[in-house]
Amino acid sequence: MKRIIVGIHGLGNKPPKELAEKWWKKSIIDGLRIHNNYFLKPKFDLIYWADILHPAPLDFNINDKTNPNYLDEPYKPYQFNSKNKPNLNRKKILDQLEKITDKIFLKNDLSLNIPIISEYVIHKYFEDLENYYKKENIKDLIRNRAAKILTKNRKKKIFFIGHSMGSIIAYDVLVLNLAQVKVDTFATIGSPLGIPIVQSKIAKEIKADFPHTVKLTTPSAVTKHWFNFSDLQDKVAVNYNLADDYDPNDKGIAATDFIVENDYSYNNIKNPHKSYGYLRTPEFSNVVYGFMMEDRTKMMKWILGIINETFKILYMRIKKPQYD
Repeated sequence: MKRIIVGIHGLGNKPPKELAEKWWKKSIIDGLRIHNNYFLKPKFDLIYWADILHPAPLDFNINDKTNPNYLDEPYKPYQFNSKNKPNLNRKKILDQLEKITDKIFLKNDLSLNIPIISEYVIHKYFEDLENYYKKENIKDLIRNRAAKILTKNRKKKIFFIGHSMGSIIAYDVLVLNLAQVKVDTFATIGSPLGIPIVQSKIAKEIKADFPHTVKLTTPSAVTKHWFNFSDLQDKVAVNYNLADDYDPNDKGIAATDFIVENDYSYNNIKNPHKSYGYLRTPEFSNVVYGFMMEDRTKMMKWILGIINETFKILYMRIKKPQYD
């Protein structure tokens, strides 16, 4: 069966679709080249929805940094000397923070204890997310666009990636719009799906059809895996572990959490939330590699491995330690 990777981007304005799609794909291939196999080039399609909320895309040719359409974080190739270390002390802090925030903000039925504070935070810091939740026409336009691309690829094995707010949209579409379209692997990167207000918003909409819902689950459309990738420095993915927030689906598929090191930086400014960095982490690349190689024979995997290692040795001898 043919395979495809489908991604959906997060909040905020983006470069034009063709460029955004190109940079996502380059990031995925970048990771495969570094960590797995130089020759794998998966089919990729990006669900692009920034144009629904932003009249003009970010422009690579604008040099004025005060211009709202200035592109401040273009794709940057992987640098071999980029190394981040996960802060295990921060992990302990985030674990305690999750317990506290869940207790303060979230009731047992997944409704909010103090909705006015949560709504204020969304209004002040996440305009796109506020529009998504409060404007039904916006929500429908975004979801319909996502549903159209997933439906188009329904006869293929789908690896579906949601970044940031895109992971919320992806979850909503799989649960509320397209339960009949099967997704082999669901991957969330830099996801806010563990934040109480997000869980509450999802639960409220689900309860319109299933009023007795008391715990969110892996979407039933997911048939094999849900992998969640979080950098501990990523403020959007502050609740980095989703396995304790979402029960397994009817097939027994549960979220598997990975703590990763997002290496992305531009002009020496690190951004541990950036999609490009997540898409080329070794943990993410290993999952993509497994998806791409699942049906290959042992002999084919062996041959490809030998060719790849030979090529990398030759490549490293003639080129500086950077993939571009």
